[in-house]
Amino acid sequence: MLLARRRVHLPRERVGTRIRFTDGTSARVYRETRLGSGLAQRPCTLVVAFRLRLVHGPGHALFRAESLLNTPLFVGFPGFASKLWLAHDEDGRYRGLYEWDDPQRAEHYARSLWRILALVCVPGSISYIVLPGLRRDDVLADPGLLQGPARDDAPDWWRVTAGTRQ
Repeated sequence: MLLARRRVHLPRERVGTRIRFTDGTSARVYRETRLGSGLAQRPCTLVVAFRLRLVHGPGHALFRAESLLNTPLFVGFPGFASKLWLAHDEDGRYRGLYEWDDPQRAEHYARSLWRILALVCVPGSISYIVLPGLRRDDVLADPGLLQGPARDDAPDWWRVTAGTRQ
């Protein structure tokens, strides 16, 4: 229904932006998906990371192309606002940077996604973190919003340090 009503958008402004993380890795935005305005009333940022099994070399381009077919799986989840799709980084890890409406809804989505990803991912490679009260675009504009001590249960794979246009 959302697709038919033209509520799902694929803006191009951020495509090509390279996002860097505190762990020394970086990844390029290859797609953005936005529902309506893409802004949440009770915002939180959700960062998801995973490594795909059996995807190497040209398989990465194939995965990025077919991932568009996954859009209906998540845009219908209550609270979805927007997602930046990041290509694999230097460690072969893909990330999604989301803005979600309501941290509990983001948590529910991440746990549901985990079950699906587990079928195609390297065991133990799926991670996520929910950052309540933070808009994704604010975090990208000012990574200092994420400053503070690292959490033992969430190493710095998620902590954005910069986003630069290429």
